[in-house]
Amino acid sequence: MRTASKSGGRAAFARDMLMVSRAAHVLQRAGLAMAGAMGGTFVAAQLAKGHVAMFDTLAFIAMLIVIGAVGFYLGIDVPRRPAAIRSRKLDAVELLSASGTFLAAMAALVSVYGIIFDETPSRAWALVIGSWWIGGVAMLATAGLLGRQRLARTVAAISATPGRYSAPQR
Repeated sequence: MRTASKSGGRAAFARDMLMVSRAAHVLQRAGLAMAGAMGGTFVAAQLAKGHVAMFDTLAFIAMLIVIGAVGFYLGIDVPRRPAAIRSRKLDAVELLSASGTFLAAMAALVSVYGIIFDETPSRAWALVIGSWWIGGVAMLATAGLLGRQRLARTVAAISATPGRYSAPQR
C-alpha cells in the first residue's frame, strides 16, 4: 500500500512540475510578445516623425506593433533540430531567427536613439529603419513557424513508427 501512494505522489509531483514549466513558458512567450510590441511602438514612433504619409497612419502604426508582438512570440524561442546538434551542420531556421532578432533589435535601437535625442530621420533612413523592422520580425515569425512545423513532423514520425520509441524500463 505504501508503494502505491509513493508512486502516486511522484506522478502528482511530475504533473505539478509540468504545469509549472508550462506556465513559465507561457509567461516567457508573453514577455517576448510584449518586448516585440514595445519595439514596434518605438519604431512606429520614430517613423511617424519622418514625415512620410504612409508611416503616419494609425493602421501602419498598429501593424508594426502587432507584427512585432507576433514575430517575437514565434521567432525567439525556436525548437532546435536534434540532427543539427549532432552533426554540427548549419541550421537555417536558427540562422533566420538570429538574423531576424538582430535586424529588429537594430531598428528598435536606432528608433529609441532618435526618440531620445529628438532626431528626425530622412525619408531614406525612415525606409531603411522600417524595412529592418518589418524584415526582421518577418524573419522571426517565419523561423518560428518553420521550427514548430519541423518539430511537429518529427513528433508525428516518431508516433507513427511502432516500436521506435518505448518507455524507459524500471
